[in-house]
Amino acid sequence: MFPRIVYESFRHQARRKLLAGIAITLGVAVATAMIAVATDIGDKINRELRSYGANLLVTPQEDTLDVEVGGVNLKPPSDGAFLNEADLPKIRGTFWHNNIIGFSPMLPVTVTIPNSSKQVTLLGTYFNKQLNFGKEQFTTGVRITHPWWKVSCANAKGNAKDSPGCGWPNDNSQNILIGERLAARLNKKPGDTLDVSGRELSVSGILSTGGTEDDQIVAPLAVAQQILGKPGAIRRVYVSAMTKPPDALSARDPRTMTPEVYDRWYCSPYVESIAYQLQEAIPHSHAEQIRQVAQNEGTVLSRIKGLMLLITFAALFASALAVSAAMATAIYERRVEVGLMKALGAGNFAVSAIFFAEALLLALAGGVAGFSAGALLARQIGRSIFASPISIDPVLFPVILAIAVLVTFAGSAAAIRRAVKFDPVFALRGEA
Repeated sequence: MFPRIVYESFRHQARRKLLAGIAITLGVAVATAMIAVATDIGDKINRELRSYGANLLVTPQEDTLDVEVGGVNLKPPSDGAFLNEADLPKIRGTFWHNNIIGFSPMLPVTVTIPNSSKQVTLLGTYFNKQLNFGKEQFTTGVRITHPWWKVSCANAKGNAKDSPGCGWPNDNSQNILIGERLAARLNKKPGDTLDVSGRELSVSGILSTGGTEDDQIVAPLAVAQQILGKPGAIRRVYVSAMTKPPDALSARDPRTMTPEVYDRWYCSPYVESIAYQLQEAIPHSHAEQIRQVAQNEGTVLSRIKGLMLLITFAALFASALAVSAAMATAIYERRVEVGLMKALGAGNFAVSAIFFAEALLLALAGGVAGFSAGALLARQIGRSIFASPISIDPVLFPVILAIAVLVTFAGSAAAIRRAVKFDPVFALRGEA
């Protein structure tokens, strides 16, 4: 009898049930898409944010020491200490090496240029350098860590220059880039040569960064080391790494942690723990986050996830309201049926069980349809925004079904509670 009553309810109120099912499907579809996106695109968002530049800076440890006596700085005037270029491949040996997208060593050198009244900074770096760590070969440089750097083959007047060697210099060459403002002052264009501290270097492109590099010369690191006379020397290293937003654990001092807490901190991709591992990999170094970049990334990630959570709750709340309205109307139309059941001896539990069974069937059907639609929506979001598909974790399916049941029961509870309170006398007379 119980299954027949439920079946007849769906057969005679197909329109009401369809509206409630559509409301559940839409709410669950949005929830599925948002949860899938939030759980899968953490790395994708982080990679997009890496276009803002490196978030870690490694410098010689000596540069962080202040030697003062009586308020007088006794640190000797010099260009500072240097890191060893040979230690850089060790970055690939850190625990979170897969999170490190790339790194760029920098070596600024002050040089002289004929017919120039001021000295100019020549910045040595990697452009797209191939390195080896053990049997692993990888590529790194400013083309990865500084994606906003643009190289043009136009001269200072904007005229295009056709040259076979125009573009990014090879890291093993003697070619250089000239910042666009410096190129305008020197009237240099791609294909020209430039006398830099007695060396004839070939200009392969005009560099535009929007920063101080527009007034500098950028050359392969080996060229800067040769001019300085210090083979293997570097002044700083910019590191671009994917990290997780900071929390209470990330801000703690590792020296005060218990071994268990330290292991959890060390094995989490916080910017602080990655900086700590960089110091372990590069001798006599000090690594710290570039706070403006790293903190903004954490804020952006938190806000994006918060927005997704808000959208999910809003969709589920709207779905619950729609289910509540549909169920209230359906139950009101069946008040005579409820009155007859109660007149024949059915208790409140039996009456409510019928309506909750109907709600459960609606929730399961809407949950399956909503999960399928949400998975398609999540994949479309991934392709359109991040140019890569969003993977759906199978464990999400039972979670979504549980959410669908919870939302449906929450939306139906008030209407069902009202139904069990119907007085059979007034219900059979058509009054409520």
